[in-house]
Amino acid sequence: MKELIEKIQETYAAFAADATAQVEKGNKAAGTRARKASLQIEKMMKQFRKDSVEASKN
Repeated sequence: MKELIEKIQETYAAFAADATAQVEKGNKAAGTRARKASLQIEKMMKQFRKDSVEASKN
């Protein structure tokens, strides 16, 4: 689960940088990358929830 958390943090950092570039500089490509990263984060968060529930049972 530690690896998953690290991957979430890395992906979020990339998302934040791209989202900021889109908002502040109007960079359309950065907006596309930010949206893609948000979908990846969503999937990883679902996996985290699943893993977390499983870990709490043990």
